[in-house]
Amino acid sequence: MTSRAAVRLIAGLVLALAGCRKTESYQTPSAPRPEAYKEALPDSFKESAQANASKDWKASTPADTLAKGKWWEAFHDPALNALEDSVDVSNQTLKSAEARFRQARALIRENRSARYPTVTGGASISRDRLSLSRGAPVPASETAYGDFNLGFDAEYEVDLWGRVRNLIAASVESAQATAADIEAVRLSLHAELALDYFDLRSLDDERRILDRAVEAYSQALALTRRRFEGGVANQVEVAEAETQLEATRAQQIDIAERRAQFEHALAVLTGQTAESFALAENTTPLTPPVIPAGVPSDLLERRPDIAAAERRVAVANSQVGLTKAAFFPTVMLGLSAGLEGSSFANWFNWPSRLWALGPSAAQTLFDAGRRRAVKEGATANYDAAVADYRQSVLSAFGQVEDHIASLRVLEGESRRQQLAVAAAHRSEMLSLNRYKGGLVTYLEVATAQTITLQNERVQEGIARRQMEASVLLIKTLGGGWDVKSLPTPEQLAAR
Repeated sequence: MTSRAAVRLIAGLVLALAGCRKTESYQTPSAPRPEAYKEALPDSFKESAQANASKDWKASTPADTLAKGKWWEAFHDPALNALEDSVDVSNQTLKSAEARFRQARALIRENRSARYPTVTGGASISRDRLSLSRGAPVPASETAYGDFNLGFDAEYEVDLWGRVRNLIAASVESAQATAADIEAVRLSLHAELALDYFDLRSLDDERRILDRAVEAYSQALALTRRRFEGGVANQVEVAEAETQLEATRAQQIDIAERRAQFEHALAVLTGQTAESFALAENTTPLTPPVIPAGVPSDLLERRPDIAAAERRVAVANSQVGLTKAAFFPTVMLGLSAGLEGSSFANWFNWPSRLWALGPSAAQTLFDAGRRRAVKEGATANYDAAVADYRQSVLSAFGQVEDHIASLRVLEGESRRQQLAVAAAHRSEMLSLNRYKGGLVTYLEVATAQTITLQNERVQEGIARRQMEASVLLIKTLGGGWDVKSLPTPEQLAAR
């Protein structure tokens, strides 16, 4: 058989066998999909939905009223917007996640290189001497000779059983999962910053409540001292007024310490040092936005952590395909070519050429069950990934239900607490008037003032919890992200 005929035969055999390669089919695992959420939205959300019915408000789209991507703009707070915008630019945790994505993308290129031959080249020059003690006699004039080599080798794995294909698929799916991880990290960081920001804002509001209380208690202390000097009050009442005032001042100091901690946390999240960061006080009332929860089925498309879990199921599926390919022979196609001579004079002559071309196959005949164990391990890993995915879905639905319930309950609690604060103010005013008229001791005034302060702080705590629940609900709804934002295999290949 001529060399050309041999080449044609090998090429035809490779092409024929390439059509036999196996593919590992994949389908997204089934997951719970309730038709509606159990918990009802707050009444204010429903009223807003009805008021905006003429503006194409869509109840089936989660967070439809939120800005896609920049969901925090729904709170209409310029200071918060500026802080959130700096997270994408300066946060180091996010930069770390993006670096891991670049690493995963590089692995795709590494695995795709297996689709092409590996070509190596080399050259060597040596002077060799044969041993005269060999069995066959060698003329003394031929015991030393030169060996000049210049060669190229090409090796190509014929992907008959889908090993390379599954390897590439696994790396692409892993990169997609890493891309979803970036969005999950980004969403968590933005939500964490919003939570810290609203906690700080709540502390500012609480400090203003304490400032008003300190002012009122100072006036009450001055009144008690005048009454004591006039012989109407006793030293016990003065001591009670002083105790109440100083205890409230101590709480002011505690507020300052907690505010400093949140300010430091905001500095870290925005990639700044604490000494270079300061946040001015904001007196705008905390008002949670209206957040349509949508239908549960949409949640699977809007949570980056769910998308990452699903992509890792696909990775595990491709890894199962890799273990199956190990049961079949590895077929390689090799080519060697070059020049070999005994000196510089004849090294590059046409007769010095050499080449070799042909396929080779290797098959493991006995490994004491190692491949079967690896396959069983990969199958178990796939089952675990499916379970993790389904658990992520269940947890997501549960989180949304939790935060919807929190918003509804907190709205009713806030209304009741407003009534309690109003009643406490009336009680405080009546007690103070009775004290000025000499009808009661200062203890009644102090008790009424303490009750008022407690109720005002509880009211502020409810407002803070409403803002936190709003942020967490947006986070659990995906924050405006969509699974269609994941990079496609073609986009990953183009980068």
